[in-house]
Amino acid sequence: SCLDSHSDDTDALFSFRKLWAFTGPGFLMSIAYLDPGNIESDLQSGARAGFKLLWVLLGATIIGLLLQRLAARLGVVTGMHLAEVCNRHYPTVPRIILWLMVELAIIGSDMQEVIGSAIALNLLSVGRIPLWAGVLITIIDTFVFLFLDKYGLRKLEAFFGFLITIMALSFGYEYVRVAPNQGEVLKGMFVPYCSGCGPTQLEQAVGVVGAVIMPHNIYLHSALVKSRDINRENKKEVKEANKYYFIESSIALFVSFLINVFVVAVFAEAFYGRTNMEVSLQCNETGSAHSELFPANNETLEVDIYKGGVVLGCFFGPAALYIWAIGILAAGQSSTMTGTYSGQFVMEGFLNLRWSRFARVLLTRSIAIFPTLLVAVFQDVQHLTGMNDFLNVLQSMQLPFALIPILTFTSLTSLMNDFANGLVWKIGGGLVILVVCAINMYFVVVYVTALNSIVLYVFSALLSIAYLSFVSYLVWRCLIALGVSRLDFRGSVQYPPAVLMDEQPEFDS
Repeated sequence: SCLDSHSDDTDALFSFRKLWAFTGPGFLMSIAYLDPGNIESDLQSGARAGFKLLWVLLGATIIGLLLQRLAARLGVVTGMHLAEVCNRHYPTVPRIILWLMVELAIIGSDMQEVIGSAIALNLLSVGRIPLWAGVLITIIDTFVFLFLDKYGLRKLEAFFGFLITIMALSFGYEYVRVAPNQGEVLKGMFVPYCSGCGPTQLEQAVGVVGAVIMPHNIYLHSALVKSRDINRENKKEVKEANKYYFIESSIALFVSFLINVFVVAVFAEAFYGRTNMEVSLQCNETGSAHSELFPANNETLEVDIYKGGVVLGCFFGPAALYIWAIGILAAGQSSTMTGTYSGQFVMEGFLNLRWSRFARVLLTRSIAIFPTLLVAVFQDVQHLTGMNDFLNVLQSMQLPFALIPILTFTSLTSLMNDFANGLVWKIGGGLVILVVCAINMYFVVVYVTALNSIVLYVFSALLSIAYLSFVSYLVWRCLIALGVSRLDFRGSVQYPPAVLMDEQPEFDS
């Protein structure tokens, strides 16, 4: 969809018509902030810490927006997406490791979407569709996606808009039904505090940051912005594209933030501080088929996507349960499709491989479905949601492999010309990435220490050494790009100038 520049609004400060022409990529990107892994993180945040961690969610969303801005600028200015730039600038071995890490993040994300969709189908069918069948049904998603994809990107963007609307309406319904205390919501959002918080709440805060900022999403956004025609020789046009993409991303992430707040606030108001006994009694009273999920003890209630729907049903009626499940299903379906796009761009960019979209989708979906299916067949829903925690950790570990390259390349004058990061962005971006990576490392350490196995400790230690060595290599190259040239000992790090690439990523079949 080309952007025809009409003289009447070329010089205008703001034009709704132009914003509409650029609208789409930001909303596709924002889906990653609403996937089932995020929804689970939200409801646990509300149930474990009440409204106290809403400011963490707000902070993580703002950091996410700043990182997405860098991703969009890279695509707009260079005409290449992040995977293509990595392919041109990193040597072969680091490039392949980077590709494998990003693929791992995409598969982890896809598994969460499969789990979310299977749980939603199980809840909607009152248990008639077992989890393993729900997992198999999600294979059909793939074909739905390919069918929609044939009609072009604008139609697909409209479909994503429809799914986001379903999520907003379903989680918005829960919010209105539970009617959280608005004063507490605002206080939790704008007052950075956490009185009486312990290790559980701290771990949850780290989980919120890990769930919100997704590595493959940075790669995706840098590619999606290439779907609009921009004359990269014209500095004014590039500047304008950057402006409208930033406005659109801000609106999209504001919508996703509101939906996340709905979920946190519902569980903070209704279930914070409740015991299993209270929930068990309420579920028995309302004749819920799932009351055996909650042991009759005085331990604090632990919830996940599945139990979350059940307790909503026990306290607020069957409608609350079904509407919750519809929201989860919409979250799973939409994030599946953006994961597919990410996989396509990452493979094409890093390996110069142009697989048919059908083969590409089938491969990642098969890899995601096989382990999920095994757990669904041989274990219960508890293990399936426990798997969700592991996948959050897995994706947290992949974050440096998107954040460090995006800061590296958007800081290079040889690549970005006049649009390279200034000093404030270099220092600010570096600090943000440092904080996000440190938070996620803490998350991983907490997860590993809870494993209680010597063999796993040793294995984790060896993996950590290899992992940190590679991260250090990326940081070294990033520092040279940021201007610390004395680190380039033998002048071996060469960043060739940009080659403008005006071909579009392939959207239409």
